[in-house]
Parts: sequence; structure tokens; C-alpha cells
Amino acid sequence: MADTSNKRLAVLIDADNAQPAIAEGLLAEIAKYGIASVKRCYGNWTGPQLGGWKETLLKYSIQPMQQFAYTTGKNATDSAMIIDAMDLLYTARLDGFCIVSSDSDFTRLASRLRESGQTVYGFGERKTPSSFVAACDRFIYTDILVQPVEKDVARSDSAPSTASPKPWSIKQLKGDAELVKLLRAAVDAASDEAGWAHLGPVGSHIAKQASEFDPRNYGYAKLGGLVDATGLFEMDKRKTGDGPAMSVFVRDRRKSRD
Repeated sequence: MADTSNKRLAVLIDADNAQPAIAEGLLAEIAKYGIASVKRCYGNWTGPQLGGWKETLLKYSIQPMQQFAYTTGKNATDSAMIIDAMDLLYTARLDGFCIVSSDSDFTRLASRLRESGQTVYGFGERKTPSSFVAACDRFIYTDILVQPVEKDVARSDSAPSTASPKPWSIKQLKGDAELVKLLRAAVDAASDEAGWAHLGPVGSHIAKQASEFDPRNYGYAKLGGLVDATGLFEMDKRKTGDGPAMSVFVRDRRKSRD
């Protein structure tokens, strides 16, 4: 896997379409892909609507970007984010952009950034239109970034209303035709003549086909756990080098019956 630790990323947050509760998990997730060199959050900070964000901005050193709502019904925040993104594209030495919003207005921006060779990570709620999701190299649903609230802790009005989903059962996984099709196609594409595929290339193939795919959407921390839980694949751990590390290989169970 390519080293992403030194990639410089711009994080642009649409405060009107994102909750402050995601901030900690969001930045932790972004750290997997590179360094958040630019961190900006856009909205009208003169009103009370974004009050929950203000403490979060200070805590995580996110720069608030003021944008007045000049006209009712028009989203000036989106326009400001798009203009800044294009400015950064041409003036800053960046390797990618993280667009945090559930708004389809950023679909063309994501496509344009990718056309310029930038990697685009999208972050949004489940309601995010498929057009924006597909326009990103990778799209992460923000509900999986929010830690569950402990039962013995009183919830405040600003507490997250969602938590990472519980692991899907084998019946649920097998019943998701799109998931089954995606996994089987990826394993088949990466397999050898005997039908065995290294899990790494399988994951890479899936990422190219479905930007929104994430094992955590199904309650599993890793791809291997999800694949195994479906019951549709054989799993085999093998030593492939001189070191002690083991590699995971998978095969469609239908192949073993051939």
C-alpha cells in the first residue's frame, strides 16, 4: 500500500450540513490519508445556528470562514467553499481535498478537483445524493465516525443521535444483493487460476468500483471480518514472506464445488 502519511490535504467543512459531534472522528479518519494542512469551516457565524461548532473550532484548530447569507434561499456558504477550493488548487501545494458536506452542490467541484489530479475524500450523512458520493475517490458516511454515547451518561441536546451500526447478521449480508455482487466481482477480478485472491487487491478493486464502500457501514472494522461474516467465501491465512506476518486470501465458496 502506498504511503499516504505525508500527503497534504485541505479539509473544507460545510457547517450548515455537518454536525460538530463528528469533528474528533473526522480528523482521526483524515489522519489515515495524510496531513490536514488546511482546516476551514464555512458558515454564518454571526447567528446562533452554528453555536455548537464554535468550541469545536477552537479545540481542533479549525479556521472559521465567515459567509453572510445575502439572500434568503440561496446557499452562499457552498459558493464560498467552491471558490476557496479552486483558489487552493492553484495556489497551494496539496495532494487532496476533504469535502465535508451532504450537499449535492459539491458534485461538480469534486469532479473538477479529480480532473486536476487531486484525490477527493467526501464525508457526509446517509442522505448524501449518490451523484456527490460517486464524484469522490472515497466517500465516508459520518455516522460511523461518531462514538456511541455511554448508557450511564446523560445525553445533551448536542450529543450525536447516531452511532456506528451493529454488525450485520449473515442473513442480512447475504440479503444485500449489491454487497454480494460487489464482493464476488472483486474477488473474481483479483483471483488466481484456483480462485484464490489476496485480500489487499480485493479491497483496492472494491474502492475503485464503489467510493462509498466501507466495512464499518455494516458494523465490521475490517474488510476481512466483513467478507468472513457473509459465509460466502473461504478464508485462508498464508505466510508469503520471510517475516512472521500472515496474508489473508479469500475464495468464493462456489469455486470449491467446481
